[in-house]
Amino acid sequence: MKREAYAAARTISPKLHAYFARHRAEALARGGQPLAPLPDAATIETLIDAAFWASLRREEGYEPRISFAFLSPQEAQQPLVFERPLPLAPGGLTRVAPAVERPGIHLGVWRDRDGLCVWGATRAIPVLCFVLEVAAPGLLVIKHHSGEESRKFINVAVLEGDQVKFVEERASGRADSPPLLKSLLRFDSPTSGIQSVITMVQLAVSMRAHGRGGLLLVVPADTESWRESIVQPMPYAVSPPFGELASLNRKTPDPTERHVWQEAFGPAVAAVGGLTAVDGAVVLNNRYELLGFGAKIARRQDWQRVEQVILTEPIEGAMPALVHLEQVGGTRHLSAAQFVHDQRDAVALVASQDGRFTVFEWSPSDTMVHAHRIESLLI
Repeated sequence: MKREAYAAARTISPKLHAYFARHRAEALARGGQPLAPLPDAATIETLIDAAFWASLRREEGYEPRISFAFLSPQEAQQPLVFERPLPLAPGGLTRVAPAVERPGIHLGVWRDRDGLCVWGATRAIPVLCFVLEVAAPGLLVIKHHSGEESRKFINVAVLEGDQVKFVEERASGRADSPPLLKSLLRFDSPTSGIQSVITMVQLAVSMRAHGRGGLLLVVPADTESWRESIVQPMPYAVSPPFGELASLNRKTPDPTERHVWQEAFGPAVAAVGGLTAVDGAVVLNNRYELLGFGAKIARRQDWQRVEQVILTEPIEGAMPALVHLEQVGGTRHLSAAQFVHDQRDAVALVASQDGRFTVFEWSPSDTMVHAHRIESLLI
């Protein structure tokens, strides 16, 4: 019996094809690294349709977590190649999912004489390779590699049931966009001199990964005024400041020793990100020295209570909105907005248990707190 087509696949496939075609042409004009092949709209539609229906199935009670990459075995590095390719069908994809659910492993998809098939698996893919990830039942993310080993993939679109969110690239050019948002939106930005931005991206991913929700405050290193917004004493103050992440952040790894640096950087980020699972806020300074965790936020003496913020999301069609804080989130969001209002040179990152992620910054142009919803870029 023929299954029903996933309508969103047909809706978004031409736009995705145009996105990858445009960026591929720009990358070819710049020269440099080898690029992945460009899938046509029909191929994209077929791949999205199969992934969506596979995401709704179960294998021995487990939900499938699969990442697909569109490339031939010849374009992959040290690929694992099946003797007999698998058909791109939901049933078979669900059965093979446990073998490739670890991060960084992709099922390779290419064409044979019978159409699209899964030829095997790979860990290394070319720049601008079309990647489709099954993140949860009915939740798909289309992304591609940025070209930088230490950076997260660039999310292009998020499909959740009948909701289609296409990331707005132009949001990275706004004057009031935080560096974290700009880094997540632009794969061709010069990141070699912006290690601190990469660190923030990885911290955001780590905060979201543990699923308990968390709050991270980044404060200036040259002032103690932030303590006026923290209930004293801080339950888990750190003295002297813990500097492992700060030390790694200052280093520019030698290309020959980059893998050694990455082996140390990942656990250091995970250690700090894991602290956000503890009730209260983690406090870092902008040199990435850990000052403490479990901190309770209090309104600064004689400062106003925050009632409203400007809420934005880097999704096409989403407009900035002036909203009451209750519309943004719960207690963590209220505390984060108040802290940034009272400490205007600080930044607050909030991860919700349901996966939402918000960056709070003070907007000088609007003279109020700006809340940037960015979970669509972190999935």
